Amino acid sequence: MIEILTPAEIARARRSGALVGEILATLRTRAVPGTNLLDIDRWAREMILGAGARSCYVDYEASFGSGPFGHWICTAVNDAVLHGMPRDLELVEGDLLTLDLALTLEGVAADAALSMVVGGAGRPEDEHMIAATRTALAAGIAAATGGARIGDISHAIGRELSAAGYRINREFGGHGIGSTMHQDPHVANIGRPGRGLRLRPGLMLALEPWVMEDTDRLITDPDGWTLRSATGSRAAHTEHTVLITEGEAEVLTLPPSA
Repeated sequence: MIEILTPAEIARARRSGALVGEILATLRTRAVPGTNLLDIDRWAREMILGAGARSCYVDYEASFGSGPFGHWICTAVNDAVLHGMPRDLELVEGDLLTLDLALTLEGVAADAALSMVVGGAGRPEDEHMIAATRTALAAGIAAATGGARIGDISHAIGRELSAAGYRINREFGGHGIGSTMHQDPHVANIGRPGRGLRLRPGLMLALEPWVMEDTDRLITDPDGWTLRSATGSRAAHTEHTVLITEGEAEVLTLPPSA
């Protein structure tokens, strides 16, 4: 299903996106050495419910998962990169943490993710990965103009990730979003320009470049959800929800200070 949002829905999308950005910014400040992943999940729950929103994850079931996800946020640590299920684990200084949050407010979903080094003292390789995903996301957003095509976004993202020296997984990427979290079209993190769906104003997309340090292959944890690098190398992931307009895309999930 591909949705084109009405002006009223776009106004609600801006509010849901702002809430995602605000919650992620708050959790980022709280994710310090000694913080338990289950505390992060609890804080996410409190803030989502306190704002009158609904989690996109708690009851979420997908073909690549194992039963309902059952948590309020994805927390991926070090070699984990996608769908990281919160568990009883305390963060230590130098951990590479990814927080991925999706919620629905007033019937419209928004989705964003960030990677960070816990304690602020990261390996140069970790900082390089995080920077590469941010640069790739910026390139993808710049390519997401009205009248362009999905392949233009994929090509822009893939060009930056490849230039930074990373292999690109083709299984998981960005996606359409609207009244539900995951919709068509799929937005791969590599592709050919000029191909795919033409972008129309009112279309909302979640763009999410992610990489692993030395591989493009994933393995799945026994929890049935958490995806890790096949080699045990670290990974990074950055995501924003954007709204297609006649001109430049509007980023909906920026933190409050951005």
